Amino acid sequence: MHPLLDNILWHSFTGSLAPFTTGTSRARRFSPGFPAILGFADLQNPAFADLTPHCAPGEHFYTGDWSGPVHAGWKIEEESSMFRMVLDPSTRVTDDSPDIVLLQPAHAAQALALATLTKPGPFGARTLELGEYFGCFDGPQLVAMAGERFHAGPYREISAVCTHPDYQGRGLARRLMNRLICRQRQRGETTFLHVMSGNDRAHAFYERFGFRNHLHTMVRVVTRI
Repeated sequence: MHPLLDNILWHSFTGSLAPFTTGTSRARRFSPGFPAILGFADLQNPAFADLTPHCAPGEHFYTGDWSGPVHAGWKIEEESSMFRMVLDPSTRVTDDSPDIVLLQPAHAAQALALATLTKPGPFGARTLELGEYFGCFDGPQLVAMAGERFHAGPYREISAVCTHPDYQGRGLARRLMNRLICRQRQRGETTFLHVMSGNDRAHAFYERFGFRNHLHTMVRVVTRI
């Protein structure tokens, strides 16, 4: 077991991302406007009751690493699994894309629209505030992006890697990831990411890139009743 990576959501929520969350010392959620994700201190006994004052009935949330029975007042809408992958430190990357743009608050609407279209995972209107997000543009149109979300200790996630369907196959995702990895290595950080178990194409791409499976874990969508 790894004390940080095996519950990276919670360590992020109570560390660098704490200003963007709400909850208690046992359970927290991203604040409205950010990705709809829950985190728990104790994955064997997640304190769902602590979140009742912070979650409205009918709200949907993603949870990771928790596989116990459903708790009173909540129901499971979807259940799947995902891989948490860590980049091999020997992987060589080069940032050679000067046209990549650091996304700003003014790009939030375009970023949300691209994420809604391509569905890389939970994404909110304020997600760009969680870390550095970079994009590729065709004129004024954002056509690909990737950025940072969870972060605890030396580990920082690459998230929301997505490309508009009309622009896939051009290596944009790799270029964006190279930029992020180079910047993370300059800060002495280790890169990790998540990919759904059923997304064989993306999983194979990340393996070719140099990522290795750290954990195969449960992911659920839950709703407060």
